[in-house]
Amino acid sequence: MVTDYDVIDNVSVNTRNNMASLSSPQSSQECIVRYLATMHDFFFIWRHSRPPPKRQDSDELYLRVSVDLGEQLFGHRKSLDNLWDNHKKSHTGEQPDVDSDFWRTKELLKLCVPPLYKMPTGLASFSVNRVKKKIRPSSAAANLQTYPGYSSGLYDTSVRPATASTSVSYLSKRPATQAGGPRRPWQQRPTTESRGEKDIVKQPRRLTLGAVDGIAEAEALIRPGLPHGTAAHQLKSKIEEKINIDTLEELKRAFQLADVDRTGCLQLSEFKQLLKSQLSLSPNKEQQIDALFMKIDWASEGSITWDEFCTYMQLEYAEKEDSYLRAKEVAFHLPARIENLPHRDPVLRITDTSDGTFVACSQDGMVSFWSANADLKRTRSVVNSDVNTRQKPKWITDFVIMPHFNKFIVGTGDREIQFFELSSFEPYCQISGLETVPLKLDYSSTGYDECLILYGDSQGCVNILVIKSAGECLRTWKKMPRQDGFIASISLDVVAGCPNVQFIRWYVHGDWVQQIKYYHEIGQVISCSNHSATALVIGCTVGSTHVEQQLKEVKELGQDKSKQKAVYAYLNTKSRLDADKSVFKVYKGVKCFNFSKDKNIMITGGMDRIIRLWNPYVSGKPTAMLRGHNAPIFYLFIAEEDDRIFSVSTDRCIKVWDIQDHNCLLTVRPKGHKIRGDLQAIHYSTVSKALAIATDQMSCLGLRLRPVLHADIVISHKEPVTCCKYNPSFKQVVTASDGSVIKLWDFETGMAIFDYGEAHGDSAITTMSFDSTGRRLITGGRDGILRIWNYNNGHCLKMLKKEEGNEEVCDVTYIEMNRNRYVVAVGWDRRINIYYDSHSDSNIHHVQHPAPYWHDDLTNGHKEDILAVAQCLPNLLATASYDGETIVWNMVSGHIFCHLLAPPPPKYEDQSLDGDLSINALVFLQTRAYKKECASLVASGPRAHIHMWNVFQGGKLMAQFPGSKMPGAMVSTMQTTKNNIALYTGDSFGFIYIWNMDGYCADGIEQNPPELIKSWRGHVSSLTCLELVEDYNVVLTGSVDCAVRMWTMDGEYIGTFGQPDPWDLYNPSTYQHPMVPYDVLIDPMSLPTHPLLAEKQTTHEVIHMDSAKGSDDESDGGHSPTPLIVPFGKQQFYIDDETIAKQLKEKPLNATGKRLRHEKLKPVKIDRGGPSEYRMLRTYNLADTPQPNPPTFKVNKDNPFDFYID
Repeated sequence: MVTDYDVIDNVSVNTRNNMASLSSPQSSQECIVRYLATMHDFFFIWRHSRPPPKRQDSDELYLRVSVDLGEQLFGHRKSLDNLWDNHKKSHTGEQPDVDSDFWRTKELLKLCVPPLYKMPTGLASFSVNRVKKKIRPSSAAANLQTYPGYSSGLYDTSVRPATASTSVSYLSKRPATQAGGPRRPWQQRPTTESRGEKDIVKQPRRLTLGAVDGIAEAEALIRPGLPHGTAAHQLKSKIEEKINIDTLEELKRAFQLADVDRTGCLQLSEFKQLLKSQLSLSPNKEQQIDALFMKIDWASEGSITWDEFCTYMQLEYAEKEDSYLRAKEVAFHLPARIENLPHRDPVLRITDTSDGTFVACSQDGMVSFWSANADLKRTRSVVNSDVNTRQKPKWITDFVIMPHFNKFIVGTGDREIQFFELSSFEPYCQISGLETVPLKLDYSSTGYDECLILYGDSQGCVNILVIKSAGECLRTWKKMPRQDGFIASISLDVVAGCPNVQFIRWYVHGDWVQQIKYYHEIGQVISCSNHSATALVIGCTVGSTHVEQQLKEVKELGQDKSKQKAVYAYLNTKSRLDADKSVFKVYKGVKCFNFSKDKNIMITGGMDRIIRLWNPYVSGKPTAMLRGHNAPIFYLFIAEEDDRIFSVSTDRCIKVWDIQDHNCLLTVRPKGHKIRGDLQAIHYSTVSKALAIATDQMSCLGLRLRPVLHADIVISHKEPVTCCKYNPSFKQVVTASDGSVIKLWDFETGMAIFDYGEAHGDSAITTMSFDSTGRRLITGGRDGILRIWNYNNGHCLKMLKKEEGNEEVCDVTYIEMNRNRYVVAVGWDRRINIYYDSHSDSNIHHVQHPAPYWHDDLTNGHKEDILAVAQCLPNLLATASYDGETIVWNMVSGHIFCHLLAPPPPKYEDQSLDGDLSINALVFLQTRAYKKECASLVASGPRAHIHMWNVFQGGKLMAQFPGSKMPGAMVSTMQTTKNNIALYTGDSFGFIYIWNMDGYCADGIEQNPPELIKSWRGHVSSLTCLELVEDYNVVLTGSVDCAVRMWTMDGEYIGTFGQPDPWDLYNPSTYQHPMVPYDVLIDPMSLPTHPLLAEKQTTHEVIHMDSAKGSDDESDGGHSPTPLIVPFGKQQFYIDDETIAKQLKEKPLNATGKRLRHEKLKPVKIDRGGPSEYRMLRTYNLADTPQPNPPTFKVNKDNPFDFYID
């Protein structure tokens, strides 16, 4: 009987004989065509002459064919390329049928020629039903190819990076476990349109590494230094980022050539042409060129020089570098928190749980639990203390936590692996009979009810237990006989013979295993040792075997089913194939390592005191070497979220490195952290952001993080925000903080663009304003100095201050009147300081002093600190002070136009000791500027009331109304729309109010407050600034809570500047609405007022509430209808329609979402009769208070005036 294998052998032999006589590419192509036709006929007959084959049998035959095809077609790769090219040309536009035999034969060629066509990674094993032996075909060749590769584009559906690998296997099924990585469903190769001949290009050799396939499974790797996200990519695409030191020389020569009129300056049109030609900019960059020109031309002269261009670029990059370094700052809380250890023996390892608790175990079996502040919580023991027959105590080698099954795993010197309950530390079971001592342990969950347990031993071997149905296996092991009446024991040979357990032992290192770790993301085991030749090895778990050898074993097992699996587990020790591992050779070996899949880097450290950064694909040479330690490296950790590397050497020196720049950010020496003794174990917790170090004592080093209040809240500044302004010229938002930091934000996305600190030294920035062109920023600080900036690059153009006696500046405004420009500042000096602003001033970089004070200001001006200033074109200026006085000035003459003093509101009670007289904001209604019967000036005070003033005829108060609904709140900021229809106010409790000012106080005095259109809470602290951007219908708010937020004019929350996910101003789906800021949500003051809680009731009223209601009902004379009672029947309750309508109108809580659900689910107290809790209170008689003894005075006999109390 002729079998399928015989047919394949005959076809392959004939093809080999024909190819051996071929010499020309033309004849080789013909032979390939003949062979494909033969294979096509065979598969057609094989599939249609019997029932449909099983998937396993089909794949087995394909693999059998691949054994010979790989050798036969290896020398004819170019012919095969040309063959498929011709096939593509003849079938242009035709979509291949993935189920056709011809297509499956073509897929077979992909598998058969690994040197020419890259096999999909993760090609896993499949199981044959007739045997229980797993077949694992080899994955992609791990050796780095030294010949150039040719990408024909026949099979690659997407262009991959040079070190990337495909993540889908098309010709194989997943193995029984997920040890090789996450489970993926079976997928056929998607059909794609054939690419033209022009896409077939020669590429440099591709570096492939089979042992670490799957590390870069993502389509686009996120590498250090690359921008993340669309918004960041847009910021990186700025023109300034395209200019470097190389292009600067070319720009200088082109700058001179572009100067057509030979004036040494370039106009905007010349500047556009220059940048487009030299930087090859696209037409859509014209807006950026215009913005760059405006940034350089801060004086609005219409032209720029080469010196101005270079100055701008140099200062911008310098400030960006400072900003970058400030963002990288890191610090520990020093000295470390140190506590005594309860352990008598050295600590083996420290790890942490999901809640940030540190777990430490010593050699004597004592386990201790510590908080993030190094507070000892509890201790347990994993050693049987009842057995006294041992001459020496049991020696614990390592431990690991099994969180998915709530188990605590330890390795012992008696060659055992013991399992304990993590909650109670009761003994569960143990695996005994290990031939070697498990020095290092590791555990990883590979899927539902599947896991891996790994340990490294003193022989340099990596031992792996692949467990399916782990819960069932543990329960079965627990039923085994107990050893010494302490713990159930099962031997390793019995475990290895279980159907759900597979024991694998690899000989990997030439020395003891120092560290072992399985990474499920890549499905690989990484281990290290002090042996230089095998310092670090990345290898597979189950491994792959040569196809011929596998088929031979399958055939033997199929013929002789009496052969059984070897019982002795350690007899199967073998070395991995070269295709299954990647070896990193390091001088003096590796003591510790860490790996990050997200960053695609691996770090190692050892006796040579050098930290090496590796690309996992390239084992020949590290990508970077970090030098600085003076002792062997003891511990390494990659903090992916912060882009940092933590390293500790044996001399207790701690260093923090930056992943992107490869520079040292922080060094903490023993004198700083005060840790003493030899290092035993170290662990960094990503939950608590702390470093736990065990020596003779337990020490904890916590990172200096943002305050706890801001731990889960997005903030824009590290300090309270004082100012916020929008610049329409550049579509940027400029904010300033109490820490003298100025930040620039992209208005459309909320992403940070630029920031610079120490704008006013150590003094806070209190106010800011733009000039009339919007290209310069004016800031005032607590140092009493005004500074004018080219804020786009942090260049201070001018400094404005008095000759002496500079005090805090509270408000500033920029005025342009009669072609003259002025900077007007007010503050604690109680004077109006006017500075002339002239671009033609030759001393532009020098200090400028204010103009002489007005005479009325000196004689009849403010008596208290001036807090606010506002202007009304063309010549009115208003100032308000701390004592509640408002003065309107004529700027042309400098005389006082009117004094405004508001009377106290009726029935008003002062909320503070100073009487709440301060006025924090002034606003002129420009549309009513010179309407003598209207109120044109709005003041935010005094006494927490908004006042409407008519400034003509000596000043007249038109209306006053409370500016906040919260008692004790002061109005801190105000803004009005351009048409003066709506007034936006913010108070000291973070609430924002919108008042309808349309027609209010336009005809006379108003007794009632204006209509409140809407109110919401934007911050939990006092608002310090509020800015309206009517072109985009948004509101910007800044607060003492360090956040700057954007809202729609209807109060919908868009986002907080600095949040991780940028918003798109033109896409409302990216807004945070309907959510609100988290801190606002959880703050009790944000809860709406309940009608019952809002009523002020005394204790007597609460106690007698029911009786009072009863008396009211009796006085009304109304009686509710008595329901009809049916004797010996079920009680019926009748409710009339009026009661139902009344209950529907009553709303217990005006809330939605979580608050409403909380109220609905709140348990309702049921009145079951009997006396109330108040009546059941016990009363006691008051004891008489004893009278205190009066003090006795004693007099010094020598000095009659010296007396004291005894």
